[in-house]
Amino acid sequence: MTPAGDIDPNSVDAGLPNRRFDGDRAGEENQVEYDDFINAVATRAKVSTDQAATLSRATLETLADRISAGQAEDLAYQLPDGLDDHLRKAPPHRRQEQAQPFGLDEFVRRVADHPAIDRALAGTGVRAVLTTLREAVSRDEFDDAVAQLGKEFRQVIEPVGADTRRRPG
Repeated sequence: MTPAGDIDPNSVDAGLPNRRFDGDRAGEENQVEYDDFINAVATRAKVSTDQAATLSRATLETLADRISAGQAEDLAYQLPDGLDDHLRKAPPHRRQEQAQPFGLDEFVRRVADHPAIDRALAGTGVRAVLTTLREAVSRDEFDDAVAQLGKEFRQVIEPVGADTRRRPG
């Protein structure tokens, strides 16, 4: 409890923005929880949490192939256990030291090629994971990673502040 009249900054009722998914993390690592990340992907992609976890794994592993090892490590450092390893420890036959140059279509195809991925969901899943990743890590780290990708990748990431949790009805 805080002294009378003071607002507890950790209180849900404090009226402060949710720093967990506002994209302004100021270098703090592991601020997002695994379940929060997966739930956000599930909501955005309109899939179950099991499907969201599979899409997240495949997208992060493909991203690790597409960006430099150092940048993948920087992103992994800011993700919770269960997500970070997909950027750090891709299977040895897949992971190379140098980033592999390929476009968005190839990126989505590689995600779709993962076992247990419904090909029809791959594009939506990539969009959902990359958008959630943008909200889960610091703005600088995300921008550094996207700078290694083509402009076409920015076009699939939802704009900051887009309300994707709205339910139809």
